[in-house]
Amino acid sequence: MKKLILTLVAMFGMLTFLIADIHTDINASMKSGNYKNIAGYFNTSVELNIPGADGLYSKTQAELLLKDFFSKNAPRNYVVKHDGVSQDGSKYSIGTLETTSGSFRTYYYLKNNNGSYLIKALRIDKDK
Repeated sequence: MKKLILTLVAMFGMLTFLIADIHTDINASMKSGNYKNIAGYFNTSVELNIPGADGLYSKTQAELLLKDFFSKNAPRNYVVKHDGVSQDGSKYSIGTLETTSGSFRTYYYLKNNNGSYLIKALRIDKDK
């Protein structure tokens, strides 16, 4: 029984580390405008809301739209404001993206999909 509890605690610790690593990777990609890396975390369909696009898109369509966004809004900096966990275990992150064309509020939602966390929703709104 003791061995089972230790194994479960170790697995939870590894899962927490992997989630933090995903956030770190996505956040670094937002800061650099690496749309390909962000798209690597997209689910098969993504709820995307960015200037010029609002809807449910395939992974490929969402990647192209994000590429277009970053080509028009070259990143200067990205700051995470808040990371959290939903009641169902999903993860989310809110941040501010500073670009050559202004500041944007960002939000992405990660949902567990067969043991891997994938981006189910990405929102980038112009700051007012």
